[in-house]
Amino acid sequence: MSKISAGLLMYRTLEGRLEVLLVHPGGPFWRNKDAGAWSIPKGETDPGEDSLLAAKREFQEETGTKPQGTFISLGNTTLKSGKIVHAWTFEGNCDPAAIKSNTVKIEWPPKSGKLQEFPEVDKAAFWSVAEARVKINPAQIKFLERLEVIANKASWKTSV
Repeated sequence: MSKISAGLLMYRTLEGRLEVLLVHPGGPFWRNKDAGAWSIPKGETDPGEDSLLAAKREFQEETGTKPQGTFISLGNTTLKSGKIVHAWTFEGNCDPAAIKSNTVKIEWPPKSGKLQEFPEVDKAAFWSVAEARVKINPAQIKFLERLEVIANKASWKTSV
C-alpha cells in the first residue's frame, strides 16, 4: 500500500503578486540541493488520521506557525517514490527566517550506526509562482498550477 502524506501550500499576495511558501528539507543529503528540492510543508498521515488535520499538524511542526483560515483542496499527486500527497492551500503570512522546525534522527554518515539529529526543515522562503516552479519538487508543480487556476477564478493578479 502506498504511503500517504498531507501538506499545505500557504500563499500571499504582495503588491499584486501571488507568492507561495516553500520549505527546504534539512539534513546533510539536501544541504547542497536547491532546484527541485523544495516542497510544500507536508508529512505522512497516521493510520486513520484525517488528511487535512495531518496537513495542519505537519505545517505547524515544520514551520512553527499554526495554519489558520479557509483551506481549499488542491487534490493530490503521486511522487516518484509512489507516495501520494494530498494538499490544500490557504492565505497566510509568516516570517520565513523565523521558522522553527521539529527535528528528525537519521543514520549519518550512512551505514555508520550513528544517529544524528537534524531539523526536518532548514529554511523557508516565499517565491513567486514562476520561481517556485524551479524550486519545488517536480511532482508538486501540479499544486502550483491548481493554485493559479483558483487565483485566476478569484481574479487575483498573478504577475510573476
